[in-house]
Amino acid sequence: MAALNVDFSDAELEDLRDAARERGMTLKAFVKSSTTDAIAHQRSLKTAATEFQRVFADPSLADAIEAAGIDDGPRANTTGRAA
Repeated sequence: MAALNVDFSDAELEDLRDAARERGMTLKAFVKSSTTDAIAHQRSLKTAATEFQRVFADPSLADAIEAAGIDDGPRANTTGRAA
C-alpha cells in the first residue's frame, strides 16, 4: 500500500495534538484511530446506500405504496406553489 502524505499547517497540527491529548492518545494513535473510524463510516454509508437503492428499486414496494393508497406525487394545480 502506498503511503499518503498530507501537509498540515502549524495551527492544524497543534489542533490535532490538542485533540489527541484530550483523548489521552499520542498524535500517531489519534490519527490512526481517526482514519480507521473514517473508513468504517464510509463503508457504512456505502452499505446503507446500496440497501436503500435495493429497497426502493423493488417493484413490490411501489405496489405496496399504491395498495395503501399513498400518493406522494405532485397534486394537480399546485405545481410551483408551497402547500
